[in-house]
Amino acid sequence: MKRLQVMLSLTLLFTILSGCNSTNQNENTEDVELTVSAAASLKDVLDEIRKEFEKENKDIKIHFNLGSSGALQQQIAQGAPVDLFISAAEDNFGTLVRDQIIEQEKHLAGNEIVLVVPENSSLNIDSFRDLENASRIAIGTPETVPAGKYARQTLKALRLWDVVESQLVYTKDVRQALSFVEMNNVDASIVYSTDVRQSKDTEIVEVAPIDSHEPIVYPFGIIKNTEHPEESKQFFDYLQGDKAMNILSKHGFKDLN
Repeated sequence: MKRLQVMLSLTLLFTILSGCNSTNQNENTEDVELTVSAAASLKDVLDEIRKEFEKENKDIKIHFNLGSSGALQQQIAQGAPVDLFISAAEDNFGTLVRDQIIEQEKHLAGNEIVLVVPENSSLNIDSFRDLENASRIAIGTPETVPAGKYARQTLKALRLWDVVESQLVYTKDVRQALSFVEMNNVDASIVYSTDVRQSKDTEIVEVAPIDSHEPIVYPFGIIKNTEHPEESKQFFDYLQGDKAMNILSKHGFKDLN
């Protein structure tokens, strides 16, 4: 009887230890989730890149925190738990580099600024010069939204800023500026050309002259205090590879190499 009790006790102990070992193994193989703060204009292309990356790296999941580059930069500067940052402007990104918050950096791609109107607009807005015919024009808030900054630069270069400033409607990011023109809440919007590719209710009437604004580039980098340096480097390297560049090109982004 005593021998049976000992054997049962040993069996129970073995079961408990096996369960603990299995739990530890599960804990050690948990997926890593990377948080990537990225400009709102990258939403569609990043969704596709994420799917392809996660197919090849099944133990890494990507979570995107999308918004205006200025707002994201402020969040990161204040200590938000982020692993990588993809900005739509050099100045927002450069602030974090100078403050030694970003460790590694590269340029992802380029873009264009365009003037868009509702598809069936009757206002005869065929160019930036025709914006004086518009009552409401949506652009991103220039202080925090790079697309808004480029829009302001373009309007000033074309000597239109003083003419249309009172008609401007400021938005929290470039996607909101596009949605306003899609819903006919404004007569025109100044956004990125890549945003319009996904829109069925708008049309591009003019591309901003290349010398009317700063070069549009998307810098990206790894946050120095990331809790997942190895996995962050994996995604950082993937964004520089041919597969990611092919997806970016398909969505209309410019190859800077």
